[in-house]
Amino acid sequence: MCSRLTHRGTANIISLGKIVETKPAVAFHTLGCKLNQAESELLARQFAEAGYRVVSGDGADIHVLNTCTVTHIADRKSRHLLRLWRKRNHRALLIATGCYAERAPEELSQAGADLVVGNEQKMLLLDVLKDEYAPVARCSAEQFVADGVSRVRSFIKIQDGCNDACAYCIVPRVRGREHCLAMADVVNEVKARVAACYKEVVLTGTKIGAYKHNGANLKQLVEQILVVTGVERLHLSSLQPQDISPQLLNLWQDPRLCRHFHLALQSGSDAVLRRMRRRYSAAGYRRAVSLIRKIVPDVAITTDIMVGFPGEGIEEFEESYCFCQEIDFADIHVFSYSSRPGTVAARTPGQVDDRVKKERSLRMLELAQRSAHKFCQRFLGQNMMVLWEKEVAPGSEIYSGLSHNYIRVFAESKGPLTNQFLPVRLVRLHNQGLWGEVIR
Repeated sequence: MCSRLTHRGTANIISLGKIVETKPAVAFHTLGCKLNQAESELLARQFAEAGYRVVSGDGADIHVLNTCTVTHIADRKSRHLLRLWRKRNHRALLIATGCYAERAPEELSQAGADLVVGNEQKMLLLDVLKDEYAPVARCSAEQFVADGVSRVRSFIKIQDGCNDACAYCIVPRVRGREHCLAMADVVNEVKARVAACYKEVVLTGTKIGAYKHNGANLKQLVEQILVVTGVERLHLSSLQPQDISPQLLNLWQDPRLCRHFHLALQSGSDAVLRRMRRRYSAAGYRRAVSLIRKIVPDVAITTDIMVGFPGEGIEEFEESYCFCQEIDFADIHVFSYSSRPGTVAARTPGQVDDRVKKERSLRMLELAQRSAHKFCQRFLGQNMMVLWEKEVAPGSEIYSGLSHNYIRVFAESKGPLTNQFLPVRLVRLHNQGLWGEVIR
């Protein structure tokens, strides 16, 4: 896979030195998956340690956009953000990286990016900049946190790339083949996050169920983290049905593991799954869900559903819809099929009309909302431990957090709750989850 590194021009990079004499401000913006979030978090730390001031908002000296290219909508969001920042701050340095930068760097340059850096060089961004633009002062880790980077939850990359060839997916092209980080390196990263007072760690990657390094698999990695680190809550970002086994699920006897599984489905129709080249059937998915619910109490199972895959007829859509009803998900991420250049599906006959895709998407979204409310209602009147994240708006005295099974919980508090595990009594539905009363 070729790495992408393009300049729109060096004038903007050089001129930045005249704007900010010390500690230039850099803002990181992330689109797409949790793997992108993990990489943005790591980049932010690197920049802070090198002397940059990590900030949020539109007014930074440097904007780094970590892009996604899974759908045409993700592409459009990236181009829109670049044009918006260029309009608001024409002197800022705009850097685009990530999967869209790997796939079509010239499109991002045309949208206003001064520098386009592909996935392979993403983590070398400091080296790319240092010869032309280096800050004077250094920034401590504490200053990095104080500048607004949350230390409630940290995303740690354990794996990247994918060896599968799903008919619709651009990821193998922009992320390359599977490769995994060493177990010792992952464990050390978790220890470092615990030492920095993070309460939760999320293990993420393109396909974390494929984790293998020197004979160790995902189960052994998770086991090692639970044994040798003091992490208070551990979350696995996303799995596939074929990853689920009794041996892996038995680890959930440790209450530090989040009782939430994001289990990719894409379609509940076997005919569509075969055309997608997915490696499971509806029956296999059903067995995985049944096993999870048998071993892990109060578990939330969420999923992704694609509507309008080429050739999807009304009967196949209804089959998928009914399957989602049957499984009774805690939540469903619904998206319409988006043709990606170079994929098999892009060349497949039977492309579904956009109007039909929109109608099917709306039906699935209604089901997703009903399913989420139904799942939340199961826990009304119960007490749950919540990791509180932040005040929803400054001065509102209303805080938001996540339960162990990833229900979004809101509560009122006169005192700060951020980055604390506190019990809450769940008293009523909220449009984004549940409303609770903190138990002190």
